[in-house]
Amino acid sequence: NRDSISVSKENGGNIMAAIINKDECVGCGLCVDVCPNQAIKLVDGVAIVDPDVCIDCGACVGECPNGAITM
Repeated sequence: NRDSISVSKENGGNIMAAIINKDECVGCGLCVDVCPNQAIKLVDGVAIVDPDVCIDCGACVGECPNGAITM
């Protein structure tokens, strides 16, 4: 889907996937602030998850006011 940015990785046999809908992301930065590992950055006004740093905790999902992040 060209309207989403998808990131996935293999982690101990489990697949972690964070999907950020760039059309729903308003670049507020709340997900950046709540991420315990600083795995999320804003790039050109859109949240981007670094799969090598993300610990798959889901904190960003609950913090996004637009529901733009899913796991």
